[in-house]
Amino acid sequence: MTTTTSGGVSPKAGAEPPRRPLGVARPRYGEKAVKVFLALCAGLSVAVTTAIVISLIAPSFTFFRDVSVVEFLTGTKWAPGLAKPSFGVLPIVVGTLTVVVIAMIVAIPIGLACAIYLSEYAPRGLRKVIKPALEILEGLPTVAIGLFGLYFLLPMMQDLLPWASWQGEFSIGVAGVAVGLLIIPLVSSVSEDAMRSVPAGLREGAFALGANKMRVSLRVVFPAAISGIVAAFVLAASRAVGETMVVLLIGGAGRPDLSFDIFGPAQTMTAYIGRTSTGDISTGTTAYYTIFAVGSLLFLMTLVMNMFAIRLVRRFREVYE
Repeated sequence: MTTTTSGGVSPKAGAEPPRRPLGVARPRYGEKAVKVFLALCAGLSVAVTTAIVISLIAPSFTFFRDVSVVEFLTGTKWAPGLAKPSFGVLPIVVGTLTVVVIAMIVAIPIGLACAIYLSEYAPRGLRKVIKPALEILEGLPTVAIGLFGLYFLLPMMQDLLPWASWQGEFSIGVAGVAVGLLIIPLVSSVSEDAMRSVPAGLREGAFALGANKMRVSLRVVFPAAISGIVAAFVLAASRAVGETMVVLLIGGAGRPDLSFDIFGPAQTMTAYIGRTSTGDISTGTTAYYTIFAVGSLLFLMTLVMNMFAIRLVRRFREVYE
């Protein structure tokens, strides 16, 4: 039986409508444009990184034509601007590592505690307030932290520890504490994101077995998110290694000889680069090329640290379906 319409005879009753092909009828030019844009961004980042490496390595070779690599890496006196210069980089390397270690000692426990609270304990409304505040604090100008440490944190530490061997108005230890306060939001924010990505089924299973909130947080959620937490530590350490203004304001110009005294002034690699790059040294001299040699060493240290962290993250990474 057929039915008719004003336009003519219609198909038979029960006949299937024509099927559209599964393939895309028209090419998606917008999607291709996005892919090309992302590829260009990736290529640009590689090109910029390569240009940075070349700009550091080329002048570094000029420096190492005048200074031995062994003297540079093993010398214990850093005084490139004196009449009888010394180019042993160990004093400023030790100053850099001192800041990083103190900063991580300050930032890791406080940042992890904030992350665990926000992920497992904080009400949703409170979390919506604290999490954006942490992300805003991540972008706080470092010079503001430096001034805070110089005019508030350093005098407070001198009053709390009057027995310490304070030397003037600068301290590399207080600079490390200030850098630790600076990277706390980074540690807490990234760690909290890693903890919240843990599937809820793991928590529910632990609660079903009778575990309390603290045990679930420390024995279930924390190990499951360990790769993301390690990534947060690496990002924070990289931020501490590259920090300039805080250590420049609080750490002072430093000492030329190797010293492990955290209560006195010291100089980091970034602070030396920032202080020396102001134009007081003549271009083309050996002292001028120390900027590039120190920058190359700093780049190499950061690269090795990140490569080690990537291997560590891959080793402990947990994948959930």
